[in-house]
Amino acid sequence: MTETPPILEGDGLHTHIGSSHILHGVSLRVERGEVVCLLGRNGMGKTTTLRTLLGLLRPTHGAVRVNGQIMTGAAPKAIVRQGIAVVPEGRGVFPNLTVRENLVMGARPGQDGRRDWTQERVLDTFPRLAERINSLGDRLSGGEQQMVSIGRALMTNPDLLIMDEATEGLAPLIRKEIWAVIRTVRESGIAALLVDKNVKDLLAFSDRAMVMVKGRIVMEGAAAEMARNEAALTRHLSL
Repeated sequence: MTETPPILEGDGLHTHIGSSHILHGVSLRVERGEVVCLLGRNGMGKTTTLRTLLGLLRPTHGAVRVNGQIMTGAAPKAIVRQGIAVVPEGRGVFPNLTVRENLVMGARPGQDGRRDWTQERVLDTFPRLAERINSLGDRLSGGEQQMVSIGRALMTNPDLLIMDEATEGLAPLIRKEIWAVIRTVRESGIAALLVDKNVKDLLAFSDRAMVMVKGRIVMEGAAAEMARNEAALTRHLSL
């Protein structure tokens, strides 16, 4: 019986930006239906790791695999077409398009033809967006823009959702709403790779966690166990 490969895998990744050596042998994987979080202080290489996995940066050494297929150096569009959706840092909402237009432009069936996430389901999940459906992107609050970004990603019916700084800069009530949606995503069987500064929330929602320090994975394990290791988290994250 053939073992199902991870949805996304990085193996021994080294990445340079200009003359700066940012990633030093980073290896990680995300299995089907699994939620993984990447922790670390600012500037430790989390976003560079995501950008390398997504083909936005090419590693100088190491390999990227999607569903077991080598995708090192592939164009980002080729990678995301393998069932990956991205909610980027900064949200990426088109300012001159309405909420409806921002959502619809991402609509497509999943790899297996699934259409679980429709515009109607997104609006049911984010009632605030239904109220703002004809509003332009640049007229939305930060929280509303993040809802649009998540909704648009879900409308690709992905196997894996990558979120960079999922709740950064959002009010506590909006953060709570975003985490509730992430819980729904997890329960639906969609895998997730999450980066966020709210460490306790991340660990509570994740199956596995990894800690990055200066471009290296220095700690990895079950999220629940890591949450109990406060001394190590304090040492690496200055909690």
